[in-house]
Amino acid sequence: MTGRWALAPAEDGGANIAPLGPDGLPAGPVLREADLAEAVRSRPEVTRWVWRSTAEVAPRLIEAGVHVERCYDIEGAETLLLGHEGRYGAPRSAAAALARLRGGPVPPDPPQPTATPGAQSPLFEPPAARLPLEDLIAVYAEQQRRHERAEHPERMRLLTAAESAGMLVAADMNHAGLPWRADVHRQVLHELLGERYAGGGEPRRLAELADEVSAAFGHRVRPELPADVVKAFARAGIKVRSTRRWELQTVDHPAVQPLLEYKKLYRIWVAHGWSWLQDWVREGRFRPGFQAGGTVSGRWVTNGGGALQIPRVIRRAVVADPGWRLVVADADQMEPRVLAAISRDPGLMEVAGRDTDLYQAVSDRAFSGDRAQAKLAVLGAVYGQTSGDGLKNLAALRRRFPHAVAYVDEAARAGEEGRLVRTWLGRTCPPASGAADDVAEEAGLPQEDGTEPAGPEQGGRSADHGWGPGYASADARARGRFARNFVVQGSAADWALLLLAALRRACRDLAAELVFFQHDEVIVHCPEEEADTVVAAIRQAAELAGRLTFGETPVRFPFTTAVVECYADAK
Repeated sequence: MTGRWALAPAEDGGANIAPLGPDGLPAGPVLREADLAEAVRSRPEVTRWVWRSTAEVAPRLIEAGVHVERCYDIEGAETLLLGHEGRYGAPRSAAAALARLRGGPVPPDPPQPTATPGAQSPLFEPPAARLPLEDLIAVYAEQQRRHERAEHPERMRLLTAAESAGMLVAADMNHAGLPWRADVHRQVLHELLGERYAGGGEPRRLAELADEVSAAFGHRVRPELPADVVKAFARAGIKVRSTRRWELQTVDHPAVQPLLEYKKLYRIWVAHGWSWLQDWVREGRFRPGFQAGGTVSGRWVTNGGGALQIPRVIRRAVVADPGWRLVVADADQMEPRVLAAISRDPGLMEVAGRDTDLYQAVSDRAFSGDRAQAKLAVLGAVYGQTSGDGLKNLAALRRRFPHAVAYVDEAARAGEEGRLVRTWLGRTCPPASGAADDVAEEAGLPQEDGTEPAGPEQGGRSADHGWGPGYASADARARGRFARNFVVQGSAADWALLLLAALRRACRDLAAELVFFQHDEVIVHCPEEEADTVVAAIRQAAELAGRLTFGETPVRFPFTTAVVECYADAK
């Protein structure tokens, strides 16, 4: 009997299931099962379950204690296939795919699920989105044919499998939750912000800093309002265009220091203050609703709670359970290593395969040992800094690593011209005339404290930023810079999915649980005695993911790991 089965949940808690053949078509009759979880539990021989949406099925199985090793998410695959075909942004639901297959009117996608603060399973999907099993199988079989028409069919199949694996990991993490000590969080807030005032007004320390800012200007200024601050500086004879830290730090005025301190604490109060704690932390866990593939480049988002931007000081509240530890693992210099793997540049692959610091190795070859210049050059090539010193650094990099620079240059050129740009596995950046995407902030450099720049997960879900008709002529170079970054960051996201899948499999027979992931960092919560095993599993998973994603190359993907009781102690 085949190891691949299709599954469609029923409204009464049961399920319809059927075995599938190699062509994706039924290899046996449709069976009716009274209990969804038991239908899966009683068939351990099934190697992959095919269903409409992991977010619909997986939480129910996890609650019932049923582990699914592999799945195929039809709607996740539809998103990837549409993008590969140059139709990114078209309705991606199984119902829309069925309508396209049968030549009928294509329904719009239902509204995206939203998070309920602190809820156990924030990814709720209405039963109305379901299709009969026979229709799901027809869509799945057609998707298999579409994979064969892809530019690199084997890579595309691996990508859809990896995306589905990531969705299983996200479901596991949403169930487990990130350990969170509410008492420690409150203590941190009190240390930083002082006492809370009745009525929900600013806490004491913010009020004091606001008074200091006003005193420095000689009149009342509301520091939380950028326009008010800019106007106050203008009144003092100082012209500033914004209240961003880098610009304020160039200003000589007594209001600057209290203003910068106010801005830092105000962000903590608004984004991770007492209201956030009440809304998002339940029974010692923070569950923001991780969503794999939430952006066009494949980077993850959350459905709320600002999980991907936890300030370092607030990380003091992320504490392992008694007798347990947090294994915090950061991928070392991921972007240049991925660039080496996808460009096949012999020189960059050689330095990316060493045990030594990659940026130092690059600096020894092209920048006379100046590591800082080497790092700026590599990141400039990836992120498109091609003016001023960036242009000079890029020229030096091009001389020593021509294939690597040519790879991102070609991606930028394709982006400027409105052509499709793909990751190594086939995830596709839409053309300039395509539908809206979710990536306006994705090309931002990570901040020094390890948090990500203001991005899609703020405010709940990604903002909708379209390239739109006419974008290419107005902002072609900006889109070229994004495409340059996309081939690296998107390929890194593809690799990370396979890393997570391998790590999930390694942890299956352990008590360890994956609880957090962002871009190049993963956290595993485990009993203290399993910590060494988890550290080794992360290293092995990274090596396996590198081979699966990019084939046999000398490039290594090492991690810096820390076994700690508190997240804040990891860096």
